[in-house]
Parts: sequence; C-alpha cells; structure tokens
Amino acid sequence: MIDRDAVRNNANYLRNVRPIDPEEIAEYIEGGAHPAVVRETLREEAFDLRLRERADGAFEPVPEAPVQSPGWAPTALPERYTFALEDLLVQEFGANWHRGESGDELREAVRRFKDDYLYGNDVAYDRVAALGYAIYHLPAYYATIGYVLDDLTENGLLDRTLRVLDVGAGVGGPALGLADYLPDDAVVDYHAVEPSAAADVLDRLLDETDRNFRQTIHETTAESFLGVGEPAEADADRADAPDGPFDLVVFGNVLSELDDPAAVVEAAVDRLADDGSVAAFAPADRNTAMGLREVERAVATPASGVETYSPTLRLWPDATPSDGGWSFDVASDLDTPPFQRRLDEAATRSAADEPGEFRNVDVQFAYAILRTDGKRRVDVQASADRCARMADSESHVTDRVNYLAVKLSHDLSDGDNALYLVGDGSQTVDHYLVCTRETVLNDDLGRADYGAVVFVENGLVLWNDDEGAYNVVVDDETVVDLVAP
Repeated sequence: MIDRDAVRNNANYLRNVRPIDPEEIAEYIEGGAHPAVVRETLREEAFDLRLRERADGAFEPVPEAPVQSPGWAPTALPERYTFALEDLLVQEFGANWHRGESGDELREAVRRFKDDYLYGNDVAYDRVAALGYAIYHLPAYYATIGYVLDDLTENGLLDRTLRVLDVGAGVGGPALGLADYLPDDAVVDYHAVEPSAAADVLDRLLDETDRNFRQTIHETTAESFLGVGEPAEADADRADAPDGPFDLVVFGNVLSELDDPAAVVEAAVDRLADDGSVAAFAPADRNTAMGLREVERAVATPASGVETYSPTLRLWPDATPSDGGWSFDVASDLDTPPFQRRLDEAATRSAADEPGEFRNVDVQFAYAILRTDGKRRVDVQASADRCARMADSESHVTDRVNYLAVKLSHDLSDGDNALYLVGDGSQTVDHYLVCTRETVLNDDLGRADYGAVVFVENGLVLWNDDEGAYNVVVDDETVVDLVAP
C-alpha cells in the first residue's frame, strides 16, 4: 500500500517548481515505491490536486483560468468516434451489419424508439436497440452539448477541473461532445449513470477520449444513484460515487424516460457544488421539449432557490411561466456519417418511399440550465414603469404596449411575416412577435440570437383565436432594441 499522503505532499511541493515526474516522487517515498504505482496514484488524485497528465507521463498544474468558448460549430461526428461505433457494429454483426437480418433488426429498433419518443411510450434498450440508438442519435447529441455549454463559458462559469455527473448517459453523445468541447489542459472526473445495455457502447466510445477525461460508469438507475426512493437500495448503488459535489450535472435526452423527472432533477440539484450547474436538454419535438420545460418550471420556482440561468429567463423575478413552453434552438446540420448512410441505403423501400429515414443530422434541441447561486446568463429584469407583463396581455388586446422579452425561437414563418416565440417569465399562454414591416428601428428582432433579450416598444397586441396565442405586431410604429445578446 503506497503512502498516498506522501505522494500528494511531494506533488504539491513540486507543482510550482517543475513538471511532476512519477519516477522522481518514487525516490522520495519512504521505503521506496514503483514509479508505475506512483503514476496511477497521481492519476487517481489528479482531480483534487488540479493536475493533468501530459503525453510524456509527467504531470503539471491545471490553469486557474475558466474555460473559454472554443467556437463550437462541429460539421460532423469526428472520425475516431465513427470508427469506434463501426467497430462495434462489425464485432456484433459482421462486415455487412447494415444488410440482411441484422440491418432489418437495427432499422426496426430505430423505428421503434422514434415512435416511443413521439408517443411518450416507455423506452427500453437491449444490445440491438442501443446500437441502433447510437447510429441514429450519436452525432446530433454529440453536437448539442457544446451549444448548451456556450451559455456557461460566455460568463466564465466552467472550470478547467470538472466533476461531471451524466444522468442517463446512453451511448455517450453528450460525454464525447463534452470531452471535445473542453480544452486540452482540462481535467474531468466523469461519472455516467446508465443501467441499460447502452453502457457497453458507452464504455467502448469513452476509450477514445483523452487520458485526463477520467471516467466511471455506474450501471444503475438515476433514482438509485441519487437516492430517490428506498434509502437502502440507494446506498448500495452509490458505493463508488465520489464524495465531493458535482460541478456539472447533465440530463441529456433522458428526462422523458424517467418516472418522476422533477424529483430526480431536484436530487441532482442537491448534489451540486455551490457554483455548479444542471444542464438538461431534449429533442425539439413537442412532447419532449414541453416535458423538459415542465420539469424546469417544477424545479426552478421563486421559493426553491433554484434559478433558470438560461435560456428562458424569468424577467419578472416573482413569476413562473405556464404557457405551453415549446421552445427550442436550431444549429447547423451535420454531415451524414457513413454508418447512417449505409443503414439508410440498404433499406428496402417502395417506389413511393423517400430515402433518408435513418439519417439524422438535424441539430435542434430544447434545453435548460439551472443554478443555485442566483446567477443568470444576463442580469436583466423588467420594470413595471417601463413595460407590461405578458401575464396581463388580455387587458392590452388592440393596445400598443412595451414588452421586455426573451427571444425563444428562430423564424417560425413559412417565408411570409417573420414570426418569433417570446417570453418574459410571466406568460400564461404563448406570445409571438410578428414582424409585418421591418425597419431600421426594429431590425434588431431578426438579428437577435435565440435566448437574446429585446425591448419591444409600441407593439400592437392582438389575440389569435386559431392558435390560442397572442400576436404582438411589430411594424413601422414599433421599435425593437437588443438589450442583451
């Protein structure tokens, strides 16, 4: 048994002098120690010591500066992950995995879980379903997490040493995206919770990550790991969980699969560091996107101490929205990966069937970031002496009013009048800004990004009976100013 305190003390002494060489530390250990044992001990202690392992086997301190946005804009799933998934498919089914019986099984698995998500059915993953899930979802889920993390890095809220909990990690899309999003000098203590056959796929794909992305897979349920349910069961399942809090808890496309997602997210919030974040995201389809928003609103209330950091800012701090909440962001499409192309091209189709059923390169996602330290992406609040609450829009129909609003969609029109979903945190039904005439005084509306805050001056409030929503007309009498990008 090596003297771990001695290893730590020597590492702390050397960290400000020169790179930490395990062979040098081995010489300082009373009674001697093998350098390989010292190296493994340093790896195990690296997170707490803020040390990263270099390619030459030496260790050096992790910089104190927070993670900066890397300009995340992937165009394709990286080849190393593509090759790793194809290796798994070949090992499982042979070189012609996309043809014959195995191809049919994989395509049927994809169809089945697509239907399950669409209709809110329970989702189960055996080995074939897990591989089908990876084929269809891995690229887009890989890309999604980076766009979500941009909301944190723009304010310097992501440290270079991160303890991460990935709840319902699946086959690893968010994990791989996180690993590539972070700089080379980061150190990650990554914990995945995944009870299904997807854990085997995850384990293989994580082999492609950097040596400083230290991973542990907990093959148990989210409820057991976080202690939601029977305490005795939870204690057994959490035996190898870290003692310290998590800096980032990820719920990537899993909330719709949990029996009580709000309770699980609340338990995750309890495991956060004081400056930590919960990042949850879901596919952009109506059921999963609105389900995510329901969980967000159940957890982040004026009395809970949990704040919605982004994107659906509560501009009236004493309010909680209760509209439909179908809001999602859209990023650039990815290139079709070869495994999707092969599975799709080998499908049997009638003359009327269109190709592309098994290609999924759209990056569209609903998301929420929650924190307990009161921080929000932008520190902006509405003022009753300058603008109206959307909760009071009924009393303003046919009037021109001012609103402070968060832009919660890209252009939803079919090319006619530009149409944008907005909210201020008080809305009880959907509100849309409808630009019927763009001018130099209101063109900030079209230029503003998803999640930006705009001030709408002199918008005309109308009720849209067909949609059961308010349309706020932006015309040549309306001024729109970008308050926070």
